[in-house]
Amino acid sequence: MNARLKQQMEFIIEIDKLKTILRQTNVIGETRQENDAEHSWHLAMMCMVFYEYANENAVNMLRVLKMLLIHDIVEIDAGDTFAYDDKGHEDKREREELAAKRLFHLLPLDQAQEFIQLWKEYENRDTPESRFALALDRLQPMLLNYHNQGAVWQKHHVTGERVYNRNKIMAEGSETLWEYAEKLIRDALDKGYLLT
Repeated sequence: MNARLKQQMEFIIEIDKLKTILRQTNVIGETRQENDAEHSWHLAMMCMVFYEYANENAVNMLRVLKMLLIHDIVEIDAGDTFAYDDKGHEDKREREELAAKRLFHLLPLDQAQEFIQLWKEYENRDTPESRFALALDRLQPMLLNYHNQGAVWQKHHVTGERVYNRNKIMAEGSETLWEYAEKLIRDALDKGYLLT
């Protein structure tokens, strides 16, 4: 086996661990938690389905798909940080940067550089692609929480105001999806899924 293929295989084997990283959200209709690999797959499908709702027409779908598939790989080392865990967010960036260096450098240099650049682009939200990817990433757990009658929101005493404030950034990537999310939040409040 050549050295390049060996490195690529090591990376592919290592990222299988993404299937073991549990998120706070549950799979719709289930009591079991969603894992990061399921989350990433769901986001990739959402990109393909909701692509037409990106704010900018020239958004590169392949680039968005790449970001969505790699953005949580760092959680293999850094762990998943719950969206509404203020303490966990204090050192999140530092933990994830260390993880990105280790995990992406398992790849050959050219691929490592591409993956790190895509991950940073997603984190910095400085392109239309990254802003659309973030909009999808914020919408997906809202959908799961809503369709589970707010079970995780209630478990963590999450208010509608916190959900609104955390997710209003979605409008930068997709005003249409943010309008939908706002209606979801209002309905969740009306149904008692979220605290007021």
